[in-house]
Amino acid sequence: MPDPVYDLIGGGYRSARQSDPRIAARIESALGGARSVVNVGAGSGSYEPPTTVYAVEPSAAMIAQRPPGAAPALQAAAEAIPLPDDFADAALAVLTVHHWLDPEGGLAELCRIARRRVVVFTWDRCGSDGFWLTRDYIQDNYAWDSQRFLPLARVAAALGGQVRIEPVPIPYDCADGFLAAYWRRPTAYLDPRIRASMSNFALPGAPACEEGLARLAAELASGEWARRHADLLALDELDVGYRLVIADL
Repeated sequence: MPDPVYDLIGGGYRSARQSDPRIAARIESALGGARSVVNVGAGSGSYEPPTTVYAVEPSAAMIAQRPPGAAPALQAAAEAIPLPDDFADAALAVLTVHHWLDPEGGLAELCRIARRRVVVFTWDRCGSDGFWLTRDYIQDNYAWDSQRFLPLARVAAALGGQVRIEPVPIPYDCADGFLAAYWRRPTAYLDPRIRASMSNFALPGAPACEEGLARLAAELASGEWARRHADLLALDELDVGYRLVIADL
């Protein structure tokens, strides 16, 4: 199933959305030594463990950015994975469930193809209300973006089995470029090239953020942002709502 939206906006993901090694280590640990993994909603291949046997991704533009030697990619949607039941030890989904047309149907598919474990890296809107960017500058965009994320309780219910949820604090120098990755580097949000690889800014229909970003630019220039958020500048990592949901089937 082609994904025309990401065929339009996904061209820069390979450079802007690289794996952060600390987050990658958490994901690898969550997979619990799985010897075969299917990476669903795989994008350009970030966070894909070496034990991946197939990637499932609907966007041709994303598949084209996968590195040489990566696992073979199936152009398909999470809701209809063209693999048999109990195909692999584990199924993995990294910052992708909010893009699925039927999130709970896609999560059921992960459980169908996994023999042992499903790992989902996602964002909890209830755990991020204090993030300064979304709270103070892009409130309308935040409200719109939040509606795309399935609440953690529904993620856990869709997966079933024995479920545990782990917070994933984001390092101040995170190599990935998702929305909250630049929590201690605020000038990054003023760069349109960086915003182009954040779906909440780049997707058609996303609420405009120009007024809020202009206020951010002014407060950075005046020093007001640094005065208000001096406590952040001393932190090495911050919990901004990212979570690992780990289900033993």
